[in-house]
Amino acid sequence: MKGFIPERRDHLVVQPDGRVQGDRSLAFAFADVESPDDTVWPKSRGLALMGVPSLARIGLTYDDEARRVRLRVDEIDVDADIDDPAGRAELAAAVTAYLRTTPDARLLEQEGVLPFAFVGDGRTSRFQDRPQGYVSLHGAASVSEVDAAVPAPVDDRRFRSNVVLSGTAPWEELGWTGTVRMGDVVFEVQKPIERCAAITANPDTGERDARLLRVLTTSFGQEKPTLGILLLPTDGGGTIRAGDAVAVEG
Repeated sequence: MKGFIPERRDHLVVQPDGRVQGDRSLAFAFADVESPDDTVWPKSRGLALMGVPSLARIGLTYDDEARRVRLRVDEIDVDADIDDPAGRAELAAAVTAYLRTTPDARLLEQEGVLPFAFVGDGRTSRFQDRPQGYVSLHGAASVSEVDAAVPAPVDDRRFRSNVVLSGTAPWEELGWTGTVRMGDVVFEVQKPIERCAAITANPDTGERDARLLRVLTTSFGQEKPTLGILLLPTDGGGTIRAGDAVAVEG
């Protein structure tokens, strides 16, 4: 789901264009969005943590085989069929009802926001921030260093990378160049990930509880707030799995 806390998966299918199959294949669009299914989809077109931190509290899961989305938060618990227009409407109504109880309720009063439209086919990876598809990766040790630098709890969920890597030194991945092999898939390192305000939202409370953009540029001396890297497959993509070995091949 575009703009929400990520779901954990035991494997990812990387397409030849670099996008992860099914990644950000669903979204809640604002009412005034004329082309909600465009391939490139800025966060300003719909609900996203960057502007609506309360979304972090929503437990949202997608069963791509049954084609059902379950949305749970507080007393709200909706399990809906995305192939049924009534199910899509129920999900949009549920997220609207929840947001009315939060500090982000003021968003709902803005012109062109309501009613939300639940969009996407649940298969096509289309609601991306960039025209080019990428696989995002960060090292768990880098996040641990950020966590140690602030009073608020910081874990991998805030950064929503496709791949979280263990066993590396803090910030090691930022120095990688050339190619990286994960399982049987070879990637070319593209560039570091400049982060947005989404990382300031606590995944458990939905509150902005840490000025992490400033922390990255001050405590860690970065020119721009950066954590993680972007990768592109070099050999047509393939499947990567939790536990796969990762090797920097240069």
